[in-house]
Amino acid sequence: MSQTEIALPTPEGEARAFVFKPDSGVGPWPAAIIAMDAPAIRPALFEMGERLAAAGYYVLLPDLFWRAGPYPPLDIAAARAGDKTAGELFAKLRASTGAGRQMTDVKACLDYIDADPAAKPGKVGITGYCMGGSIALRAAGTYPDRIGAAASFHGGNMATDEERSPHRLAPAIKAKVLVAGAIEDRSYDEAQNTLLTQSLSEAGVDAEVSIWEGCKHGWVPTDMPVHNPEGAERHWRELIALFDSVLK
Repeated sequence: MSQTEIALPTPEGEARAFVFKPDSGVGPWPAAIIAMDAPAIRPALFEMGERLAAAGYYVLLPDLFWRAGPYPPLDIAAARAGDKTAGELFAKLRASTGAGRQMTDVKACLDYIDADPAAKPGKVGITGYCMGGSIALRAAGTYPDRIGAAASFHGGNMATDEERSPHRLAPAIKAKVLVAGAIEDRSYDEAQNTLLTQSLSEAGVDAEVSIWEGCKHGWVPTDMPVHNPEGAERHWRELIALFDSVLK
């Protein structure tokens, strides 16, 4: 696959981002955004960008922690185990973003896609993981005329009491939606799953929402301790089918 690091223009400065394009065929290709998980930019996310590009997509992967400045690889396991250095880095990265900033970055992605002749004009897909799952849903509700398909895998905090909880945007969503939650996930439990399902249904959104048995939080990226190969392959099948049904 073709992978290029770019400087993504935003109102707050240039964000680091990566573009992936298919090796075969002639563009323009339908466009998709990958909303990263909390362990930050790393080779496992590049693998995912390449895999989606191989399915015939122009893929944009923004570094949502760009405002924190250049950072070393994040050892998320060490951070969660109490390592001081890793924990401080993780806290710094997480503090550099938030719901408003994330939507600013998604808008910058949409603008970049619009300006690149290699990307097919029209609706765009977005898929998110961990914290990126809520970003994908929020993007669908914030930019309903641009997001045609939105997917969330082991996403968290998607239907909470927070004022900016993504489920509150359900009435604005026009995208086709796929949500696959993880088991034993404190950030997205059965209560959230029920509330999100109800909110999307009442809003008339074309959505499939469920919790995948046997898949724990973080099951998709290959470098995660809970990576589930069977669940990850199911994710690829269902994600590509979703995007193909709307964007191709």
